[in-house]
Amino acid sequence: MPETDASIDRLLSEHGLRRTHAARAVLKWLHAHLERSWTHAELLEALHSEQTADLDRVTLYRLLDRLSQAGLLLCHVDADRVRHYRVASDSPEASPRFECQACHRNFELHDSAAQLERAARSALRALESVGHHGLSVDLSVRGVCAGCTLAGTAGRRPA
Repeated sequence: MPETDASIDRLLSEHGLRRTHAARAVLKWLHAHLERSWTHAELLEALHSEQTADLDRVTLYRLLDRLSQAGLLLCHVDADRVRHYRVASDSPEASPRFECQACHRNFELHDSAAQLERAARSALRALESVGHHGLSVDLSVRGVCAGCTLAGTAGRRPA
């Protein structure tokens, strides 16, 4: 997990990307805040509030897209069609997440990760058997989290 400018520069170079101040700032921020995924707006605000990088929104959109295409970031779209970005994990097979339809929290499915990892590998083998190669699985489960179920908010969406 890169933390220094040199390790981030090496990571960018290994993925064929330019080592710009903006790319360094975004990767450094996301590596320092692995606990969650970030929307474009949240990331732009965080970078500006800490004066980490002076990026405009279009530049950040393009940079997030390039970092995702290079495999350095994972991007998922929630039920409201908002993109969330986070650092790609070491395991390309599965990155299981859960999105609660009641409270809209997103969190990783750590407790079920091993079982979901096996299912992802099985899906990849099935696809490879018909000629597809180099695939990864990005698993997102939508439903109602345990907290909302216990609180009785399962059938209601917040305003």
